[in-house]
Amino acid sequence: MASADEDDYICPVCCEIFKAPVLLSCSHSFCKECLQKFWRTKETQECPVCRRRSSREEPPYNLALKNLCESFLKQKNESCSSGSEDICSLHSEKLKLFCLEDKQLVCLVCRDSKQHDNHKFRPISEVVSSYKEKLNTALKSLQENLKHNKKMKGGFEKTVQHIKSQAEHTEHQIKQQFEKLHQFLRDEEEATITALREEEEQKKQKLEEMNRHISALSHTIKDMEEMMKASDVCFLKEFPVSMESVQISSEPDPQMPSGALIHVPRYLGKLPFRVWKKMQEIIQNTPVILDPNTAHQWLIVSDDLTSVRFSEKNQYFPDNPERFDYFRCVLGSEGFNSGTHCWDVEVKQSSSWILGVTTASNQRKGWRFFNTDVWTVEYHQDGWSPDFGFRVKRKLDRVRVYLDYDRGTLSFSDPVTNTHLHTITSTFTHTLFPIFSNYDLSSSMRILAINSQ
Repeated sequence: MASADEDDYICPVCCEIFKAPVLLSCSHSFCKECLQKFWRTKETQECPVCRRRSSREEPPYNLALKNLCESFLKQKNESCSSGSEDICSLHSEKLKLFCLEDKQLVCLVCRDSKQHDNHKFRPISEVVSSYKEKLNTALKSLQENLKHNKKMKGGFEKTVQHIKSQAEHTEHQIKQQFEKLHQFLRDEEEATITALREEEEQKKQKLEEMNRHISALSHTIKDMEEMMKASDVCFLKEFPVSMESVQISSEPDPQMPSGALIHVPRYLGKLPFRVWKKMQEIIQNTPVILDPNTAHQWLIVSDDLTSVRFSEKNQYFPDNPERFDYFRCVLGSEGFNSGTHCWDVEVKQSSSWILGVTTASNQRKGWRFFNTDVWTVEYHQDGWSPDFGFRVKRKLDRVRVYLDYDRGTLSFSDPVTNTHLHTITSTFTHTLFPIFSNYDLSSSMRILAINSQ
């Protein structure tokens, strides 16, 4: 705690010795930086002590106070260097003891005073030795922590690079997917407008018959007017032909046919809904997608997050807590804690695979993962059998996994032959995630879309 003298040089804002003090019109002084920061925070130019507004954005420096602060600091430094800190400020006696209760240095007079009645004291050298030992222990711990953090720093830097790479690759995939949707919409727009133009031409051709009828009637009238001017002999010769033309031209006038106008509802009626329904035919919905952040270093997850294959080399992914580091596994991205869920997996290309579910809390690091909270079936063509779950004896093209969380059943079947393989009964109390493991170097296993099942 500062002495009474030192309090005179303390800034009310930062509670430290004034630095470049400025003086307000209300006579209060503050560090220039402290005052400016206070004003920026409050968005008003008022005194931090009395709240009186200041009319000046740049208050003048308090040079007198600045000089006093510098003198005080100089005197204090000289006192420290001369060893005056070893003298009791109350009794001007040499400080020889340390009060264990008050945690402060005292002189012999202080020890006998009422203030330290019934307190325990130790020689300064003894306390210093004890405290240095504690500090040294803490220092070693900090040094070890620093050493560990420096090692971790390299991993974090690689993680940052991986995050950047992930973001760039994901952005590229997003743009590709949306470009496919945009192209589909452009194609649908073009096809719809083309159909509209074709109908327009058909309707216009029917209405052109009226123009042809008018033109033919005009020609007949002109011919008859010419014939009326002819000689009697010519008139009589042409009369039968003229009358025949009159009869033909006297046929009923063409009428506006039904449906002559554009069938607007055919193009605009439920247009967004019809396009959406058609879009569903080209968009695949996969009931389970993989989480690449859980994939083992030797597994490669496809860009559409539906298939996984064994890699011939380590991918050197960040060793994040979610990732498997011993077993070649990857989890689905969505967990289930109620209801029924079903997904089909194509395994015909894989000679060694494991399928099932596991809890979200199951430890993915190390070799104990399959010891608890994992329910699976597996197939190994070469005879290798870790016996993590029920072993399928024959090679399959597909496996259907059906989870009924509420009933506590997990069933496996062959959807190609509609054959039941195995059913596991348990009491599920935690969120379950689909698990996939592929140990075949030459092939992949793939989660099938709903319209492919």
